[in-house]
Amino acid sequence: MIKKILGVLLVLLLVGGFFAYQYYQDFFLPNVPAELSNEFVEIPTGSSYSEVVNILNRGGFLMDTASFTKTAKLMKYPRPQMRAGRYEIQPNWSNKELVGHLRNGKQASVKLVLTNERMTENVAAKAARFIEPDSLEIVSLLQNKSYLKELGYSPETLMTLFIPNTYDFFWNTSAKGFVERMVKEHEIFWQKNDRLAKAKGLKMTPAEVYTMASIVEKETNYNPEKQRMAGVYVNRIDRGILLQADPTSVFARRDFSTKRVTDFHTKFDSPYNTYMYTGLPPGPIAMSSISSIDAVLNREEHDYIFFCAKGDGTGQHNFAKTNRGHTENAKSYVRNLKKRGLR
Repeated sequence: MIKKILGVLLVLLLVGGFFAYQYYQDFFLPNVPAELSNEFVEIPTGSSYSEVVNILNRGGFLMDTASFTKTAKLMKYPRPQMRAGRYEIQPNWSNKELVGHLRNGKQASVKLVLTNERMTENVAAKAARFIEPDSLEIVSLLQNKSYLKELGYSPETLMTLFIPNTYDFFWNTSAKGFVERMVKEHEIFWQKNDRLAKAKGLKMTPAEVYTMASIVEKETNYNPEKQRMAGVYVNRIDRGILLQADPTSVFARRDFSTKRVTDFHTKFDSPYNTYMYTGLPPGPIAMSSISSIDAVLNREEHDYIFFCAKGDGTGQHNFAKTNRGHTENAKSYVRNLKKRGLR
């Protein structure tokens, strides 16, 4: 009788040991491969549990799906709508570590980079490269006039909202969340370095400063002369002189690939064409860099009202106070082009 009892106990011990080892294996042994081609997984908003498993499998994050599912159920991970986001996965993680991280772990942020985009559609396309909403969803929001009005913008001034920089975002940020973040960053930017006070001193709104800065941005890439160029435009506005900025006529025509400005651009009737209308255009002609915005706010005070490219390949300009001086600079420009075999 004792032998039978011992035999039964031994069988139970073996069975228990088998299940205990199976539990240990499912929970604590590595189930994420030692080498991953991509250590980040993106779980879209509204995903089901089965979709998450498919995403993990396609990404090569699971060596064994069955053990992952067992662990997930024991840890009560499955739900009608799974937690969305972008998560960094470590090689050799166990199912327990993987499930715990996906269920409660901190998201891995993305670096959303905004540079000198020309149109709001370009901003949407750039943002969509980094966050979950596609460009169409973002563009639709940016073209919603009632929403823009709530924010204090119009389709013409909307580009002034965006300050080029690198921003930390969670991947699953919504389109509206993206815009709201840009509003906060815009406010922070203008509150720094006395920018609002400087704009007031110029008798300009931040949107007008940004608009002028966008013209400076497209006129020169040479930062040391931006303040002087901004001074030229301020002088022209103060004296009621046409800005005659080539980039505005190019923008009016949306002919961004042109290499030469002609009558096709300068005689096109558009409020953006500063060859035809005095003052600033209705809004920016591109996203302006911070250096150009600050150049306008800290514009150089002088009597120059003309500038002309040097034509020497440096991208720099000569400045003049009179028509005569401007004519001489134009002649110098032609001579430099001939020296370089470009004319």
